[in-house]
Amino acid sequence: MLQIRCKNNNVTKSFPEGCPLIDVYQEFQNDIQLPFPVISAKVNNVSQGLKFRLYQNRDVEFLDARAGSGHRVYVRSLSFVLYKATQDVFPGSKLFIEHSLCRGYYCNFKKKGLEPLTDSDVDQIRQRMKEIIDLDMPFRRTEATNEEAIRVFTERGFTDKVKLLETSGQIYSDYYTLGDTVDYYYGPLVPSAGYLKVWGLERYEQGLLLRVPDWNNPLKLAEKADQPKTYEMFAEKTRWDIIMRLSNAGDVNRAVQRGYASELIQVSEALQEKKIVQIAEEIDRRFHRKKDPVRIVLITGPSSSGKTTFCKRLSVQLLACGLRPLSFSTDDYFVNRVDTPKLPNGDYDFDNIETVEYSLLEDHLQRLMQGEKVEIPEYNFVTGKREWNGKKLKLAGDTVLIIEGIHALNPLLTKKISDKVKYKIYISALTSISLDDHNWIPVRDNRLLRRIIRDYNKGAFTARQTIAQWKNVLDAEEQWIFPFQETADVMFNSALNIEFAVLRTHAELILSQVPKNCPEYGEAHRLLKFIRFFLPVSDKEIPPTSIMREFVGGSSFKY
Repeated sequence: MLQIRCKNNNVTKSFPEGCPLIDVYQEFQNDIQLPFPVISAKVNNVSQGLKFRLYQNRDVEFLDARAGSGHRVYVRSLSFVLYKATQDVFPGSKLFIEHSLCRGYYCNFKKKGLEPLTDSDVDQIRQRMKEIIDLDMPFRRTEATNEEAIRVFTERGFTDKVKLLETSGQIYSDYYTLGDTVDYYYGPLVPSAGYLKVWGLERYEQGLLLRVPDWNNPLKLAEKADQPKTYEMFAEKTRWDIIMRLSNAGDVNRAVQRGYASELIQVSEALQEKKIVQIAEEIDRRFHRKKDPVRIVLITGPSSSGKTTFCKRLSVQLLACGLRPLSFSTDDYFVNRVDTPKLPNGDYDFDNIETVEYSLLEDHLQRLMQGEKVEIPEYNFVTGKREWNGKKLKLAGDTVLIIEGIHALNPLLTKKISDKVKYKIYISALTSISLDDHNWIPVRDNRLLRRIIRDYNKGAFTARQTIAQWKNVLDAEEQWIFPFQETADVMFNSALNIEFAVLRTHAELILSQVPKNCPEYGEAHRLLKFIRFFLPVSDKEIPPTSIMREFVGGSSFKY
């Protein structure tokens, strides 16, 4: 008999060898106080499906579909239902689950004859999804040798999955079956389609929007937030991918195998520089217009999007246009630390807008734009106090102010200044490379890997500490950054197509140091699992001015 400890209630019970998690849950469920239905579990801190069988003593934590691995299991399973429905209704069609959008997932759908998608088509797919879920079709997992899995997908014409498995270096692979439909997913699924009670499907732009449960309350749909500018930024990145003939990990790996890594880096960097030049030229054009010339550039983006290096590179291009950029830090307007708002647990909430004395900052900006000389404060991070040390600024005729920070696009920061004299930029690492057509890589994972590497290289935090802080970071972004991203004049994508191949060379060692007996191990294990799908590439070809250098080190900019 096995000894299984349930971490939800810290109770240990005996079970026979080979017992599936779903049977373990039935034994414990009356004593587990979860507010929502159980979707999956963590076994020794690693995410597993409820059909996973136990053969040794283990710690088990049951999960619902709220934020984290339970939510990923739910969305992954729902994606398979969507794929099966498209194949049942439109045999020979192609579905590409591309990226998160509007608090759902944007999918590119192509019928076999390439006819345009209609509302009637969406209705048929939605109805078939409902039938599959009402029938409670089981998801069946098959473990096979990599060669056998490649054969299965080759027979079905899944070139994306074949390329992934051929270049992954794996010995064994799992694939899943739903009815007569076969697919590959790199993480566990729910036991059967009947678990998927909350979902939606609708047309969006040129494709489909798969709507999923709310991160905090999985009994309701996540509220849709229209994101036309974000959609266009993803579309622009997709066009770049087509130019470079890259769309998934298999494409990247084959290019690396053929010796094209250096060329991919050069082209990716050139495309980013081209975009920065275009932004600088637009700022210059607006700066020199007769009415309401732009004098303030506001730049924001979520954690590890590359804001700092982007500002440096934009400043260089503005200088090339004949303008004189002047960085203006919101950090110097922090309230004294004792006045900083606090989180419910008593920690300081440094991401709160009330951390900044924005009324004073706005007053100084207004006076600077009127030609006054203004004494500005300097924040002492050692003492936690704002100081007045006689630092004064006055704008010259060719000066443009650059303000970078998480609150830069928040209207409270510059509400008394006309939008006509502001140019707003939103930057993020919007990953467009997928593992395959149905396994996208979350944008958050790209940024988390960047942050883990940067924190470790700077000696600031271990990978475990960075992962532990990540949820608070995401919560702050949802409240203080994302609501204003669509107000930007332009969006900049800082992700590189070959980025994960380069990050792998840094992340593997760092992530492998996370202890198995801590809650953060599951996230480290998941990140390692997916990043190992990419063949490693040295960062020696990454130029010193690259945004990537902000995270892997070796930048020629001073921060």
